[in-house]
Amino acid sequence: MAATFTKQPSLSVLGMKRSNIITIALSSLPPPRLLPPAIYSMDSSVLDREDVQRLQTLIPTEEELSLIKEAKAQNPQASLAQAELCLLTLGEISHLSSRLQLWAFALDYDSLEREIAEPLFHLKLAMEQLAASHTFRCILATVLAIGNFLNGCKARGFELSYLGKLSQVRDTHSRQPLLHHVCVLLLQLYPQSSDLYSDISAVTKAGKCDYSQVQSNLSQLEATCKASWEQLKMLNKAEEKRKVGKGEKWRDEVPEGSLRHQLPNTLKECEGKLKVLRAVHRRVINRFHSFLLFLGYSRTMVRDTKAEDFCKTISNFSLEYRSTRQSILLQREREQQKNGSESPAPNTPTGWRKRQQTPIQEKSEEQCKLEEVLRTPESMLRPDATLPRNRRRMADTQGPLSRKMKW
Repeated sequence: MAATFTKQPSLSVLGMKRSNIITIALSSLPPPRLLPPAIYSMDSSVLDREDVQRLQTLIPTEEELSLIKEAKAQNPQASLAQAELCLLTLGEISHLSSRLQLWAFALDYDSLEREIAEPLFHLKLAMEQLAASHTFRCILATVLAIGNFLNGCKARGFELSYLGKLSQVRDTHSRQPLLHHVCVLLLQLYPQSSDLYSDISAVTKAGKCDYSQVQSNLSQLEATCKASWEQLKMLNKAEEKRKVGKGEKWRDEVPEGSLRHQLPNTLKECEGKLKVLRAVHRRVINRFHSFLLFLGYSRTMVRDTKAEDFCKTISNFSLEYRSTRQSILLQREREQQKNGSESPAPNTPTGWRKRQQTPIQEKSEEQCKLEEVLRTPESMLRPDATLPRNRRRMADTQGPLSRKMKW
């Protein structure tokens, strides 16, 4: 007669939600018995960054460990459920949370550093592109000349936020926006100028960054690095006691070439990189403030101007300028094609009258005056793409109109 064996139900003391979370996480992790040696040595060949992140959500609490141990003591013959067995195994690892945090910091440092360095690089390149852009200088000089002509004054500068209002102001005759007239004048006076938007791609990228968050991320990364040193000292003390208790067996658990043994050098390298990154952040922000002073901003405005707002203003204007410029060029191309197909014969009265017209006759008196203003020596460009090092101190109350802009 064959004997029949009934399988005893496994012990389960965790809640349904917590048990399901652990079971789902275990489906992507190695067996629980392989987790302790991999965590002690920080073996990335066994656990990757996503696995470390999953383990951080599985760290057992003291209450959970107490419930599991009590249930096991009351039923020593029964086996633990998968979720309870995993938590009990993880609970035997000393300083589990600190080990996982150190491991995550070592794996994430490069990406965290990149999140800080790339926006700073975009801002630095944006200032270089604006300072070297011939079209940007021509636009500013043209807008300043138009403003002085319309207002009957001789202002030396204007706030760059006014560039966003050029598409909103329209003339009373043709109802064309002021930006349209700026594009027409630049195409006449500076035919070699570009569409501006393609010249300042870094400005568009910098306008999408939050530099307040960049500074916060840098401070948080420095604090995490400092805390990692404290956690490493604590682990070293705990592992010294473990070595005394287990003797030579400890060397087999943590190989010499593992990330755990490289942590001191890794943290030292990260600390050095953070010092360089802090210096780069300070210099780029200081250079941005100097760039605003170069453009005619007062010191009060410099302190209140955010880098992302400034770059976004220039980027939005350049996009509107490119769109308006393309519309004008397309309209001219259509007119040329139309005039080429319907041009009158040269011996007809219409053709004779067309040949007798001169550009001066076609232009209004106001247009001639404005172009004469734009041709004055004050609007000529000087090839100076670098920022001045020595600047005259000015009171904070002086606005951008009181400083002569150097183009």
